[in-house]
Amino acid sequence: MSWGEKMESLGRFLVLTGFIFIILGGFLMLLQRLGLGKLPGDIVYQKGNFTFVFPIVTCIVLSIILSIILNIFSRLK
Repeated sequence: MSWGEKMESLGRFLVLTGFIFIILGGFLMLLQRLGLGKLPGDIVYQKGNFTFVFPIVTCIVLSIILSIILNIFSRLK
């Protein structure tokens, strides 16, 4: 594999990674509009100038959704 082929494959990888991040960002913005991140059970602690947010229920819901999606994709192979 020559230097030019390596650079071309690296470029394709970076473009693909960029598209994945764009899609993921849009998906996260959509989920926020649907109320994900403010579910009952998410921990928010505010005291004065300090805010701590730990979205435990949101993490569990996203984990279940991603597990289902990945399970479906793994069965398609």
